[in-house]
Amino acid sequence: MAIAPSDQQRAPEDTVSTPKKSRRRNTSHLKVVPETLALREQVRARAIQVAARLDKSRPLGKDEMEETGRGILAEMGLAEGYLGWTMVALVSAFWRDQVAAVPPSRRLFLLPHCLKHAEGCPADYDEFGLECKKCGACSIADFRSAAEEMGYKVLVAEGSPIVLKIIVSGYVDAIVGVACLNVLEKAIDKILLAGIPCMAVPLLSSDCRNTSVDEDWVADMIRIQQAAPQVQTRTYVHLMRAAAGMFQRDQLERLAPRTRGTSNLAELNGQGLLSLGLDPVAGTEAIAYDFLAKGGKHSRPFITLAVYDALTGGNGTLAGGAEYVAALPEAVKRAALSIETFHKASLVHDDIEDDDGFRYGDQTVHRRWGISTAINIGDYLIGLGYRLVSREAAQLGPGAAADILDRLADAHMKLCEGQGAELLWRDAGNKRLKAIDALKIYALKTAPAFEAALYAGVRLAGPVEKYVEPMAQFARHLGVAFQILNDLNDWQQDGHNKLAAGSDVLGGRPTVLWALALESLGEEERRALEALVAEEPSESTLKRVRTLYETAGVFEKASRLVEKYRERAEAVADEIEPDELRRLLYYLIDTVLDRPTAETGATVDQSEPSILPVVSRP
Repeated sequence: MAIAPSDQQRAPEDTVSTPKKSRRRNTSHLKVVPETLALREQVRARAIQVAARLDKSRPLGKDEMEETGRGILAEMGLAEGYLGWTMVALVSAFWRDQVAAVPPSRRLFLLPHCLKHAEGCPADYDEFGLECKKCGACSIADFRSAAEEMGYKVLVAEGSPIVLKIIVSGYVDAIVGVACLNVLEKAIDKILLAGIPCMAVPLLSSDCRNTSVDEDWVADMIRIQQAAPQVQTRTYVHLMRAAAGMFQRDQLERLAPRTRGTSNLAELNGQGLLSLGLDPVAGTEAIAYDFLAKGGKHSRPFITLAVYDALTGGNGTLAGGAEYVAALPEAVKRAALSIETFHKASLVHDDIEDDDGFRYGDQTVHRRWGISTAINIGDYLIGLGYRLVSREAAQLGPGAAADILDRLADAHMKLCEGQGAELLWRDAGNKRLKAIDALKIYALKTAPAFEAALYAGVRLAGPVEKYVEPMAQFARHLGVAFQILNDLNDWQQDGHNKLAAGSDVLGGRPTVLWALALESLGEEERRALEALVAEEPSESTLKRVRTLYETAGVFEKASRLVEKYRERAEAVADEIEPDELRRLLYYLIDTVLDRPTAETGATVDQSEPSILPVVSRP
C-alpha cells in the first residue's frame, strides 16, 4: 500500500505543460549594461509588458528566460550583448506580484558591498556580510534605512549561498536586491529555479569598486506594497525546508527517537571515553546523531520528498504548501531520512579510506574519535537507515517497505563496489586507467544514491513499474555528470572540504581527468604523469600535473563529457509524465550540475549536490 493523499487533497492538473528542455546555451559573455538611462527604461518597460502575458503558475526556466529576452531585443533592434540585463528586467517583472504577496517583514533586502566607498569605509564584516555604520558616505545607508523602515531584513553581502541559507532556514520568503550581472547570473540557478520570489536591480558596472545603480528603480522595488497575487507560482521552498528541517533537533528526535538516553555530545571527552556516571553504551548513539544532524545539503531527502509530492498532486509547491508538507505522513519523512542516513554513513567510511581531515568545516569523525570508533559509527548509521524503513511496514505496506529496503540494499552494494574499485586502483602499482573504466566507477559511486532517492519517492506515491528504468537512467547520467564536475571543481580549489586543489590526483584516486590525460599524452609524458603520483604532495607537483592536463586538453574534454551526460539526463526527463515530475527532473539537472563561474572566481562545494545550502540551526 502506498501512502498518497486523498483525491480531495490532490491539486488540479496544470493547464499549461512545461516546455521540453532545449539545448543549453552559454550566456556568460552577454552582460553589457545599456549605456543610457533612457535605453534602460525602454527595455525595462517592454520586459514588464511581456512578463504580464507569461504563465505565472510555474517558475520561468533558464531557457525560457533567454528565449524571451532574445525576442525582446530582436523586436527592439538591440544587440544581444544586453541579454543578461534584459533577463534580469524580465525576471523582476515576472516575480513582482509574488514579492508583493510577501509581507515586508518576511522580505530580505540584499545589497552589495561594492556600493560602499572603498577608501575610508568604517564598516566591518561579520559572518553574514558588511556591518554598515550608516555614516552617510555612500548610498548603502540610505537604501538600508528605507528598507528597514518598511520592516525588511537587510543584508550587505554577495553570493547566493548565504541567501539560500537564510531562505531555507525559514527567516524570509522573498528577496529583493542589488547586484552585478555576474552575481545575478548565479542567482538564476540557486534562487529563481527553486521558485523563490525575487527581484533585482543590476549595478551599472561589475568592477566591484565604488560602482553605482539606478537609485529610483531601487527605491521603487523597496516600496512595493503588499497585495495578493492573481496566480500563485509554484515553489520548492517548502520541500527544501522540510528536508532540512528533519535534521533539526526536535524533528530528528521525533522521527528517529534515541534509545540510549543521552543526547549531549559534550558529555563525551576528547578521548572518546564517557564522562563519569554516564552509560558507556550511549556514546555511539551520541556521536552518530551529532554527525547525522551536522551540515550537508540534504539533497537526497529533498529528492524523495519532492518526487513523492510531484506524483501525488504537487500540493507541496503550491500556495499553502508549507502546511501541506508539514502534514506529510511521518512514514514518508522517515523513508526520506533513511536516504540521508546511508549517505552520512558512506561519508564517515569514505573519510577514513581517504584520510580526509575535515567535513562540514569540522574535524572528520575518525580524526576526532579514532578510526575504530568511526568505522563503528558508520555501521551504526547504516543500521539506523534500515530501521527507519523496516519499522514503517505497517504504515507503508509490507510490499512498499520491502521494495524500498531492497533498493537501498542494492544502492549500498553498488556504492561499495565503486568505492572498492577506487581503493584497489589507488593501492595498485599500475596507474593506467581507461576513461570508460573511470566512468563505470563514477556510475557505481554516485548514481545509486540518486536512484534510491528517486525510487523511494515514486514507490511511496504508488505503482513504480513504468518509472524504474527511466529513473535508473536519469540517476546514472546525472550521477556521472556530477562526479566529472566534482573532478573539475577539485582543480578550482574547493575550500569547504578539501585543503588543496588537485587533491584527488595527489591522493592517488582514479578520475576521468587522469584517464583522459593518459589516453591523450605520448608515452614519455604518460610515464612522467604516473611518476608524479608517487611524489610527496607539493605545489610544484600540482603545477606539473596541471601542465600535463592542459597539454592533453583534459579540462575541455571533461567539460564536454559533462554536457553529454547532461543532455542524456534531459532526454530522459523529456519523456517523463506527469508535468510536475518532469519539471522537478529539470530542476535537479540545473542545480546538481551547477558550476562555478570563472569570471567571479566563485567556487562551490561539489562534495555533494548543490540543491540545498548548508543550513545552520538557530
